[in-house]
Amino acid sequence: MTRDHHVGMIVPSSNLTMETELPRMLRAREEVIPEDRFVFHAARARMQHVTPEQLRAMNAQAQRAATELADARPDVVATACLVAIMAQGPGFHCTAEDDITAALRAEGAQAPVVSSAGALLSGIAALGARRVAIITPYMEPLTKAVVDYLEDAGVEVVDSLSLQVPDNLAVARLDPADLREHHRKLDLGGADALVLSACVQMPSLPSIQPVQDEIGIPVLSAATATTHRLLTELGLEPRVPGAGALLAG
Repeated sequence: MTRDHHVGMIVPSSNLTMETELPRMLRAREEVIPEDRFVFHAARARMQHVTPEQLRAMNAQAQRAATELADARPDVVATACLVAIMAQGPGFHCTAEDDITAALRAEGAQAPVVSSAGALLSGIAALGARRVAIITPYMEPLTKAVVDYLEDAGVEVVDSLSLQVPDNLAVARLDPADLREHHRKLDLGGADALVLSACVQMPSLPSIQPVQDEIGIPVLSAATATTHRLLTELGLEPRVPGAGALLAG
């Protein structure tokens, strides 16, 4: 017997990647666990450039987007812009998740809420990792905000690489194959895991398993961590073939 799981997503208006990588992972899961099927519903919040001002403005639209998603009665809701949350200061994912939950409940929707920021932390914890290296597409000040956020949560960042792409559409057009070279610029000595993309807009899925096979430590991304949390919240096995250790099941 098949079961349909309705997944709501709150995404930046310029997002091109979350709505492709996350469904691609869950479609791959359907190939090995066909009884679970996934249906996707998205609400958008305006953001074109990854600047502190536009990130704050986008966060202010999250409750409106959640109210719209509530009408579709999703089984789970993910808010998918990691840096928009982390740039607001340590622990803000809890506030963001609570605000979206309140907006859903006000409309009678009971879906649990996942943020990509919170999911990255829980994904790192699920791997038992304490020290990570990260790659981001952000300008260096925003990468520092991500590093500070992780370290406040008890995760040591041993090295980071900023690709310094401020335009969000340009981030989506980055070639994920380039990550197979970018990671070599990092000092992975002492790292328990590599966050190959600390951004749900920067494509990375095709490179996660090959890089993991090469470096011999777990490799994850904001998108694989969000998928892990979504599946966990739905009470499903977090298994996606070829998507790294976090989703190995």
